[in-house]
This record gives sequence, C-alpha cells and structure tokens, in this order.
Amino acid sequence: MPRGALSGKRILLIIGGGIAAYKALDLIRRLRERGAAVRVVMTSAAQEFVTTLSVGALSADHVFTELFDRNDEHDVGHIRLSREADLLVVAPATADLMAKLANGHANDLASTVLIATDKPVLVAPAMNPRMWAHPATRRNRAPLEIVAAIEALLDVGPRPLSGRKIIVTSGPTHEPIDPVRYIANRSSGKQGHAVAAALARLGADVHLVSGPVGIADPAGVKTIHVERAQEMRDAVEQLLP
Repeated sequence: MPRGALSGKRILLIIGGGIAAYKALDLIRRLRERGAAVRVVMTSAAQEFVTTLSVGALSADHVFTELFDRNDEHDVGHIRLSREADLLVVAPATADLMAKLANGHANDLASTVLIATDKPVLVAPAMNPRMWAHPATRRNRAPLEIVAAIEALLDVGPRPLSGRKIIVTSGPTHEPIDPVRYIANRSSGKQGHAVAAALARLGADVHLVSGPVGIADPAGVKTIHVERAQEMRDAVEQLLP
C-alpha cells in the first residue's frame, strides 16, 4: 500500500491480551505512515504485554483502557469511540475477545465498543493452536496481511484491475509414491500468494489455486486448495471461461 493511501481514515485499534500484542506497535506505526489516524483501546490483559506509554507514543493519542473512567466517558465515551472510527481492528483477537464478540458480551471497554459500533470490524485472531482448533473458534480465520485487509475494507487506493478475473497458481504439489512417501518441490507459495494479494488490492477478482503451503490465504482472494498437479490443472481449467 502506498504512503498516504489511508489519509483521512480513522481507525480504532483494539489490542487483546495475547503474546502477539507487541506486534500491534508495528501495526500502529505502519497505519500512521499511510496517513491513518489511530486511536487505541487496550484490554487489561493487553497491558501485561505492552505498556500504554509505548502505545500512546506511537499513536500520538490517548490510550483508552477503562469502561468506567469519568474523564474518558466525558471526553469521548465508548459510543463516540465506535462512531468516530471508519473501521475497528481487533489485533490480536484472543479467544476471549472473539467469544465476547460472537455472543454479544460487553463487560469491559473493548467488548462494549465492539457491541456499540455499526462500522466494519476486522478481526485478526492470535492464540495457541489448540485454542484455535477448538470448535468455538475454528471457523474464524486470520488475515495474512492486516494492513492489506484494512485497505480493502476501506476501499482506498487505485483499482485499475477492477472487473478483471485473474487466476494465480501457487505453492508445491505432492505426487504420492505410496501411502507414506511423495515427490514434491520446494516452493513455499509466498511469491504466488503475494502476487494474488497485490492483484486483489488493485481491484481484480482473484482466484488462487494453491498447493500445500504453511501460510494463510490472502485477504480478499478466492482460494482453492489442492495437493496433486492434476488437481491444480483441473481447478485452473474449471476457472477458465
């Protein structure tokens, strides 16, 4: 995303209490570099991982932490916090935050803001793999690139490929020798996935046919997962006009 692509956009970032909370600092920096105004709400657990001082320094704004803070309520309040933002981003979204959002629970500032908003909400889950695999959370999926997903939600930047359908293949294929062994190549899929994400940001209707990779599907891209070369070929042929 080019610098200034989010100029004039107001983003409310909600930081959950996971080990990935420190990554929110880089996210704030990147969003501000692109022109966005960033306000931050931190859960009490998030403050165990990063300080309000560091978050406030990077966002150049007050950091909101308490639901029943008289000063915050008088100045902004949870209703105004949600209404004044163009987009809400929850990163990292812990299992607890996701459960509150899914079930309409509002017992702290972060969850209350989420319930009070009528704006788009981008959720970026981050948790232990076993927690992620739990039936209560496994239906959610983290975006590969949070900033790219924000751009797509806010519909900013040039979109010269709007209306174009593009097929991208990515990653390796596995050809089985027997039930245990297979022949494969060393492709990581990173380049193909990055190309697909870039095309989607330019407005294209992107279909990604991906072999077995260890990276997440790109945001805004229709992804088909295959394993063998013949499956990849068949998927591509079915997508052709």
